[in-house]
Amino acid sequence: MWWPCGWEAVGVAYQPSRSVAGSSLPPLSRPQLAEARCVRAVELFGDGVSNAEIARAVGVCAESVRRWRRVWEQGAASALRRRAATGRPPKLDDAQVEAVRAALEQGAQAHDFEADLWTLERVGVVVTRTTDVVLSRASVWRLLTGRLGWSLQRPERRAVERDESEIARWIAHEWPRIKRGP
Repeated sequence: MWWPCGWEAVGVAYQPSRSVAGSSLPPLSRPQLAEARCVRAVELFGDGVSNAEIARAVGVCAESVRRWRRVWEQGAASALRRRAATGRPPKLDDAQVEAVRAALEQGAQAHDFEADLWTLERVGVVVTRTTDVVLSRASVWRLLTGRLGWSLQRPERRAVERDESEIARWIAHEWPRIKRGP
């Protein structure tokens, strides 16, 4: 996102997808950049700079600066710091996730399924057996992709009767004859 004043006014270099060349520092995330703007505004409050000038300098609307100043004047500048994301805590703790990982790595057939293929329903059954926690399909998906780092894999569909040597012979002998024509 581009701000009229540029990120230099905040005191940080904006690099959304990669770190600055020659720097070992990782790029700042959006929340980190937002906090940097707020911290810079607090520094400018101490210097007696007006709200309008601060808004222009850090690239936010004047209402945000007024809100930040009210919090700062009440002596709660720490409230302007970034807070950890809120929300419902995960149903599975790290130890349970590792137990599920170990169970899944044994394969689906080790858990009495016919084929060695994982589906969301099957993983949900294993999670319930392993941890006594019931997860929805969406939660199973988030567990697999987010916390376990798995990705969607679809099996390649091939006929059981497929004969690779016959296919190679047909391509080598029959196809050139058909391509030439009668």
